Amino acid sequence: MPIFVKDAGQWREISSSTGGEVFLRDGTSYTNQTINNIYVNDSGTWREAYSLFETTSFATVSTAGSSQVSVPSNANAIHIQEAVGGGSGGMGGVSYDKAGGESAGAGGGSGAYISDRVYTVTGGEQLTLNVGAGGTSGPIAYSGSSGVGSTTSLSGATTGSIFSLGGAGAASAAGGGVQGPLRSNSPSTGGTVTQGTSLSSGTTVDGLNITTFNSGEIGTFNAYGNGAAGTNPGNCGGDNCQIGGGSGGASYNGNVGGGSSGSPGGSNGGAGSRGSGGGGGGAQGQFEGAGVAGVGEMVYRFLRIA
Repeated sequence: MPIFVKDAGQWREISSSTGGEVFLRDGTSYTNQTINNIYVNDSGTWREAYSLFETTSFATVSTAGSSQVSVPSNANAIHIQEAVGGGSGGMGGVSYDKAGGESAGAGGGSGAYISDRVYTVTGGEQLTLNVGAGGTSGPIAYSGSSGVGSTTSLSGATTGSIFSLGGAGAASAAGGGVQGPLRSNSPSTGGTVTQGTSLSSGTTVDGLNITTFNSGEIGTFNAYGNGAAGTNPGNCGGDNCQIGGGSGGASYNGNVGGGSSGSPGGSNGGAGSRGSGGGGGGAQGQFEGAGVAGVGEMVYRFLRIA
């Protein structure tokens, strides 16, 4: 809430939105102590008339790439409601000509994540937000690999590196031939988390206890973890056998499902979302293609810890 002062006959606003601050006058000099809140007694009820900073609304970045944002001048912390690295794509399935079996594609992995973590930043500094891309689907081939996920990270011009959420590693296959041998199928890998140093307690100047923050995908304060690999069904035995593809690795500790496994008789592998892996393709049927992975994301807001 803004307050107004009369300065040489003119009213002017002092508020968090204008970057204004209020200082205490002690005797004949002003102390070097910022006032966070001012309360007034309104007909016997105390109400807040001024707050140095009001917590912002959440902003979401869900497009892969780099962007910049300036920390508001009176903010000193950022709340990451949820963020995740990019997933990796699924691998395509493949069929053979009398090689004694068929090969399913492994599912892609998911990116590393954090949820409801609060980090210290410097008012006015520029932050760089990198959101990881999702990996492309792998080919329908006897050898090859899917596209990897890329890293989601946050850093500040003054603060330096804040956190880094690794993208998932590729699903792959090698060593196959049209009349054999059957290829070897390698699973994807989940992304690795570098969670950084976050605050474990604190209250904002507008009254929010940060330990109660649990609105992120995990649902608990200060959560973080590595991503998960997709499933890897391997090969089935016997000419013209049918086998479904692998499921994409789920992101956010299993809360956001990966791409669905491909069904050789009905569908290609499904696409991942929000950092989860793409589904692998099945084998010996009309549909052997794999799914692309989910792009990473970052959801944040600024606040001031008292």
